[in-house]
Amino acid sequence: MMPDNYEHYITNNIKAFYKRRLFTPALYLVFLILLWNLLSLSAPMFPESLHDADTLESAFRKETEYVRTTLSDLNFTGYTSNFLGRIRGYYYYTMRGEECIVVLLSPGTSEQGLPFIESVTINGRILRGEKSFDTLLLNLSADLNWTENGISNKVSHYVLSEPGYNMAGTIILYAVIALTGGYALLCLIFFTLCIFFPLLSPPCQDLALFGNPKKLLAQAEEELATLPQLATEDMFITEHFFIETSVYGNAIVPIQEIIWIYKYSTLHKFFWYHFSISYTLHISANRHLYIQCPKNIKSDIDGIIDYLAEANHRILVGFSEKNRLKAQEIQGTPMHFGKLIEFLNRRI
Repeated sequence: MMPDNYEHYITNNIKAFYKRRLFTPALYLVFLILLWNLLSLSAPMFPESLHDADTLESAFRKETEYVRTTLSDLNFTGYTSNFLGRIRGYYYYTMRGEECIVVLLSPGTSEQGLPFIESVTINGRILRGEKSFDTLLLNLSADLNWTENGISNKVSHYVLSEPGYNMAGTIILYAVIALTGGYALLCLIFFTLCIFFPLLSPPCQDLALFGNPKKLLAQAEEELATLPQLATEDMFITEHFFIETSVYGNAIVPIQEIIWIYKYSTLHKFFWYHFSISYTLHISANRHLYIQCPKNIKSDIDGIIDYLAEANHRILVGFSEKNRLKAQEIQGTPMHFGKLIEFLNRRI
């Protein structure tokens, strides 16, 4: 439906565009906050002290999974934990008050399996014993001449694992959260700024390539509000500007700066069924400005192309290798590429 009044139409559409884009980064940040709290992701970074009164089971049930503690009089069981053919830890047992616990120490801490360790302070993770742990207890009971039932009653069914306190994996997870969360936060801030200050948005800043963006935006707004020359659902032509205000983006391009225009068709299909064809308008302008207006109908784009070609006879119309080379010749090499080529030539 076409609006009757185009007063501040471009600015309002820029604001609406960035309001829609706020949802995704905001939702992702809420997801990260919930994930951080639900999974206690800060716990590995700040391990809690394991008090003498706490058993491994009671600490685990209180969700105190990552702990720092000092252990004494550790005896090597003679058994190791292996992963991909490498020893990842050595099993020891020791007494904590009335509780006998099994501790898995890393090769560095245990010095490759010392028979006895008098005292050691570690960061560890409390894990529930699994089938391999039951096998360990069975073998250990035979070695110590204990009954299977006796060792099951005496030894905690939870393991304190130093290798399980995997800070390398945790740091990678923190890095992913920090990078993606930081990017989402920056997007949220940038989109908010564009809502309150539309001149900061990329479509308006692109106008700085051709003059004062504030003045050019005001001129485009005035021309669109007073007498648009051609209007489709989301593309407009005024006396001096091509304007796009769609859900896919916004663009404001002075007609005299346009170098090359052409349309590109896309066939949309689901498996073998072809259900529609959409057309994308491509615009190349001076100062290496490139605009795409996707998902339009053919008649709208043809009308825009014809009108622009009539308004500026220097515009190259249609996709061809000849037009591509001509547009490239007119645009020249981007400044940063030119400097790079000049630097490489000097080095050679």
